[in-house]
Amino acid sequence: QVQLVESGGGSVQTGGSLRLSCAASGFTYSTRCAGWFRQAPGKEREGVAAIWSGGDSPVYADSVKGRFSISQDNAKNILYLQMNSLKPEDTAMYYCAAVGPWRCGNWYRGTEFAYWGQGTPVNVSS
Repeated sequence: QVQLVESGGGSVQTGGSLRLSCAASGFTYSTRCAGWFRQAPGKEREGVAAIWSGGDSPVYADSVKGRFSISQDNAKNILYLQMNSLKPEDTAMYYCAAVGPWRCGNWYRGTEFAYWGQGTPVNVSS
């Protein structure tokens, strides 16, 4: 049975940092695309970052470039999202997703990811 479990969310002040983790079971991250998405109250889900196991450079939404970093530990089967210089507009529920499109093509919409976690909340106060 495939399961993705996020952790690491919380409340921080502007400029702070958080590291989100997504532990996987039932499959390995060393196949296909994995990513992080977020959804703020009253807004649509948006892509944050994605990583392709084949070695391509990770991809990021413009709003988080230079502040967030996605990585994966294939030995532990965990996906990470390091978030630095957090802003109030980063406040959202964050979801990990796995088994996504080939080389993360069209990753941003999230429609081609097979598995999703339950989400972890991030709240950034000013």
